[in-house]
Amino acid sequence: MKKAVVEIRDLAFSWPGNEPVLDLPALTISQGERMFIKGPSGSGKSTLLGLLAGIQTANHGTLEVLGQPLAQLSGRARDHFRAANLGYIFQQFNLLPFLSVLDNVTAALTFSSEKRARLQGSPEQEARRLLAELQLPAEALHRPVHALSIGQQQRVAAARALIGSPPLVIADEPTSALDTDNRAAFIKLLFEECDKQGSTLIFVSHDPYLEPLFPRVENLQQLNRRAIC
Repeated sequence: MKKAVVEIRDLAFSWPGNEPVLDLPALTISQGERMFIKGPSGSGKSTLLGLLAGIQTANHGTLEVLGQPLAQLSGRARDHFRAANLGYIFQQFNLLPFLSVLDNVTAALTFSSEKRARLQGSPEQEARRLLAELQLPAEALHRPVHALSIGQQQRVAAARALIGSPPLVIADEPTSALDTDNRAAFIKLLFEECDKQGSTLIFVSHDPYLEPLFPRVENLQQLNRRAIC
């Protein structure tokens, strides 16, 4: 049996003075899974990702990531845990616009000795390998990232999330600016790289065209007892 990368039991979260945004009886995500989470606005997708990353903590219940109950960690310890174990692809990419492509990718190693220890070569060698696997042209590597196309920036964001072989990769609507063909191609590349590294992938989107690409699909509105219809 594969280990659980995420284990949720009776999890509830609300912002101060508001009704719960999330009320999840149970959710388990196993090592190596490729999971697509869908749901309309208000169903708690972004909140769930914030909880998985340790940015917020639950008001009630249990959330374990890689066997670690995140609520038992201090804020600083959660930051360290996130830097060491997670790769995160943001919807708006959150790249540093005036740094080069290579510097953006290797920046993910700055706060994590664990990710640096998992590298097979130097940070630059690993960044180059990932970017080549994700089909970014070699001539783009030293350009400032703001000079790239949206599709190229997306690949840089993915390489930054994947460097250092994080056990868990989270993608928050990273394909929303691409057309359907490019979305499918990007997800195929993302799957391939996660397979090579042994990373579990949690992909959040409202795009129904992407669902068939994933072995497991969960509707957060159905899982969440407090989802807004």
